[in-house]
Amino acid sequence: MQATIRHSVSFTGTGLHTGRLVRMSIQPQAADMGIWFRRSDLPGSALIPARYDRVPESRLCTKLLGEDGVEISTIEHVMAALAGCGIHNALVEVDGPEMPILDGSAAPFVRAILDAGIQRQSSAIHAIAVTRPIEVREGDAFARLDPSEGLEMDFAIEFADAAIGRQRRVANLANGRFVRELCDSRTFCRQADVDAMRAAGLALGGTYDNAVVVDGDIVLSPGGFRHADEAVRHKMLDALGDLYLAGAPILARYTGERAGHMLTNRLLRALFAEPGATRVVECDTTLAARLPGMGVNVADLAHVA
Repeated sequence: MQATIRHSVSFTGTGLHTGRLVRMSIQPQAADMGIWFRRSDLPGSALIPARYDRVPESRLCTKLLGEDGVEISTIEHVMAALAGCGIHNALVEVDGPEMPILDGSAAPFVRAILDAGIQRQSSAIHAIAVTRPIEVREGDAFARLDPSEGLEMDFAIEFADAAIGRQRRVANLANGRFVRELCDSRTFCRQADVDAMRAAGLALGGTYDNAVVVDGDIVLSPGGFRHADEAVRHKMLDALGDLYLAGAPILARYTGERAGHMLTNRLLRALFAEPGATRVVECDTTLAARLPGMGVNVADLAHVA
């Protein structure tokens, strides 16, 4: 059955790009409502559905754009946490234009959700089954969806900086694997990119504590990487959050080669623009067990940094 969070949880932190202190909360929602966002600092602002067709062009993070022109950015980590914990209905409120970055991963959101508890609801889970291959490309990057009985992910990245280099990871995201293996992996960037972003008025809230910063073969952030392949794990975390903007769990094998937020969004747009490329299925117990978040429990957090 569908699930929501048992009671509201709150967070306070700095926006990665704005540098602004913000407060946000995740609140329970009724069955069949889905995931919604709202700006609590703008009285009368409209609810924004967490949906792929509400995402405007943005290279550095995933944004949502409301019908009233209100934007909320850097939503990918909380979306990944909701997907990875099997939360189907929730309202996310924030009193600013951007989610707090916290430690740069989804782990703080996951901890709070699991500590609050997961409330089963009265409606069945509906998933989106991909029925034919869909692929989008941009230069040497591509993202692809193929039919699968669950959600599998095959992601590869390649950076000139030796601290990252080429990394590839393959995972079936059923049975709490996101919580155990991916949720604590932090956003990362090159020092040269940090300098360029700050010159453009971005990354104002970024620090060595909420992002892994590399320069050539050197990791500048204290303590280094949490995992030898933390960079590709974080890309998979981002992709899970971006895929959840389909509006329901996806049954597919996602392959990403140097893919980012906008390429994954283009992939979803291509998927839903292709007649007959998806079908909605009601999940029985066997099928539900293949979804991210099903079977997850607080003990899975013992594996997290």
